[in-house]
Amino acid sequence: MTAPAGGAVGRGSLIRGVLFRIGLTITVILWALISLPSFPLPLRWRYWWITRWCAIVAVMVRYIGGIRIEINGLENRSASPGVIMAKHQSAWETLNLLPWFYPQSWVLKRELLRIPVFGWGLARLDPIAIDRRATRESLRQVVRQGTEKLRQGRWVVIFPEGTRVAPGERGRYQQGGALLACQAGVDVTPIAHNAGEHWPRKGWRMNPGIIQVEIGPRIPTAGRTPAAVNRDAEAWIESAMQRLSASRRPGY
Repeated sequence: MTAPAGGAVGRGSLIRGVLFRIGLTITVILWALISLPSFPLPLRWRYWWITRWCAIVAVMVRYIGGIRIEINGLENRSASPGVIMAKHQSAWETLNLLPWFYPQSWVLKRELLRIPVFGWGLARLDPIAIDRRATRESLRQVVRQGTEKLRQGRWVVIFPEGTRVAPGERGRYQQGGALLACQAGVDVTPIAHNAGEHWPRKGWRMNPGIIQVEIGPRIPTAGRTPAAVNRDAEAWIESAMQRLSASRRPGY
């Protein structure tokens, strides 16, 4: 008697996920050790070298995870860096937006820098590492350091929901990204994607298919309040998420 097709698919996704995470662990350790000599170098040089690991991850996502990328809206990218406000479902978007928005700084929780090996390299990329418990100080830090990163010609990537949310769910959109954009006088670029359906935030599975990414029209900030900018970003992202969910094909 043959096993149900769904069970075979489930086992395949689990095998892919286990192999992917083994590869992830091996490559992050090796790349961190190989990158040690780059740590004293100027930021521009060490940033280029350390982030080559993200390209390795992209290859593993494609050939181990069986996941392809489909991106729309590249024409909406600004010629100069601004603030990116992106949906946060997976680890994918923290690593794989670099080809389209380079270089970039991430707003992330400080605890990530304490992860052995991985945290060493991450710290040398000069992120905006905040203590999420100190809300007011964290907000000031995002605006202060984010403005400096933008002046240096780097995109600032913010996940306004603050943490990863499962597909179909929606977190509270915090105003830090919109406040930074308004204070720095740059536009907001909203990004929606369905990476959580393929590289889930929990569990071991990697589900083959297509990660669909949508880059939205730039949201201007001149003469506007952070609350208004934040509402526009949330409305566009969540509307795009509904379109992505509705267009999902069986098996993906």
